[in-house]
Formats: sequence, structure tokens, C-alpha cells
Amino acid sequence: MKRSSFFKMMALPALPGAKLTEMARLEQPPGGHRLKISLNAYSFNAPLRDGSMNLDDLLEFCAISGFDAVDLTGYYFPGYPETPPDKYLFHIKRHAFRLGLDISGTGVKNDFADPDKTKRKADITLIKKWIESAAKLGAPVIRIFSGTQAPAGYTWDQVARWMMDDVAECVEHGKQHGVIVAIQNHNDFIQTGKQVKLLLEMADPEWFGLVLDIGSYRVGDPFVQIAETAPFAVNWQIKENMFVNGKEEKTNLAKVLNIVKSSGYRGYLPIETLGNGDPKIKVPVFLDEVKKAL
Repeated sequence: MKRSSFFKMMALPALPGAKLTEMARLEQPPGGHRLKISLNAYSFNAPLRDGSMNLDDLLEFCAISGFDAVDLTGYYFPGYPETPPDKYLFHIKRHAFRLGLDISGTGVKNDFADPDKTKRKADITLIKKWIESAAKLGAPVIRIFSGTQAPAGYTWDQVARWMMDDVAECVEHGKQHGVIVAIQNHNDFIQTGKQVKLLLEMADPEWFGLVLDIGSYRVGDPFVQIAETAPFAVNWQIKENMFVNGKEEKTNLAKVLNIVKSSGYRGYLPIETLGNGDPKIKVPVFLDEVKKAL
């Protein structure tokens, strides 16, 4: 950053509740986009589930393929939903480091749309335990979900209210351990950009954000919704296909990545391949497409 730009930014008045990323985006520093490509482990869901591949294998594949980082979803660790012993976490952390890979994040399954408080409390406990594991791994972000239900007798706003109370408890725990909690729009309880904004604006932004899943805006124009929610993003899911006005089609990577860059986001871009086909073939092809688009 040029000296003039640096002092200009330092002279800005403190904004209540403003995120560091928001302050930095007020004036874009030179030096390119600074985006690093990560692989979401879900791309290898089948082999990781059936035991024909483990996390060590995944890390080695990512290193050979030329990824900068890997997103290690929690349910591919042995014993999930229980957290792994420190010995295993530190093994994975060391192995990734020796291979030149960052761990861009991890994630768990939860359902905060469930009206049963006892079940939601169990999910809060699960997330808190995995926040501590994320900190030990060196993962800066833990991915959570909103929920899969639309319980009868409750409005969307009522569910959102109790959901964000639960999220706030998790975010506070993340703050204590230096891990950002990020909710993913997953075409479930959250379906539109408007709903994302309603939820995100209900929480303290310092240790909370969005995992922006470009393939899960399936109503209307996804590019408009990606652009309006990109300022909330602390991580992404870049997928091969998107839904444009409800119709699935190949992702226009140039258009998506232009939105990412324009938003001022600087960080990891996890990619994810889905559907039929060998991920060992599909993933390198998609990685090459993303690199060329960048």
C-alpha cells in the first residue's frame, strides 16, 4: 500500500461495529486480487465416505494439483460428530503445512430451524466443540447451516429470530477462540439474497459472516444476489453449475469472479464439484478453469 493510501485509511474515523474488511475496502490497495484457491472436501464426498480415501490422501491430492488451501469438512474426520483427538488434528495440521497448504476452513451439520430447543442446544454444543477443533487446526472459519425445516405454525421471521439467538451464542464462542462463524446459503431455510441480508444484519459482524454458495441462489437472477451479498462473504463455494432463473447451467466464471473482485474480497475461494464422475478427473479440470478465469 502506498504511504498516502495507508495514512488516508488510518485517518478514517472509527465506525461503530465496522469490520476490518469493510474499512480496508474503502480504498483498494494495489497488488491484484490476492485470491487463493481452496478445495472443499465435499468434492470427494463418495471416496471419503466409503473409506477408499482419507484426509491425508486428500491433502496430497490438493498439493499435487496446485491448490493453495483445503477446506476440511468436519464429517470427514474419523468419529464425527465427536471431535478428533488433538493428536490427529495436529497430524493433519502438520501434514498440510509440510505440503504447503493452508486450511481455509472446516464445517459441521446443524439445523437451527428446528423448533425443538433441546435439539438446537445439542447443535450449539456440537458447533462449540468444533470451533475449538478449528482453532487447533488453524482454520480461520467454521461453516454452519441455517436449517432445513419450515416448521408449521411459525413464520419465517419467528424462526429467524430464534435461529440468530442460537447463532449468536456460537459466534461468541468463536470470538473466544479466534474462529469466524459463517453461515452458508444452501437453498434450505435461506434461499434468496434478501433472506441472507436479513439474517446477517441481525448479528455482530466482527466474528460472523457468510459462506457465499453461488449455486444455491435458485430463484431469480443469481448474479444480482451474489453481488448484493458479497460484502458479507468471509468464504465462498464456487461451483461448476449455477441456477439462472431456476434453470441449471454452467457457471459463468468470468462474471462471478468479477463480482468477487469488485466486492473487495481478499482471501480463499473454495471450489466444489458435484454430481457424477471421478473427482480426481473433474476437480483438476475445474481448478484449471477457475485459474484461467482469475
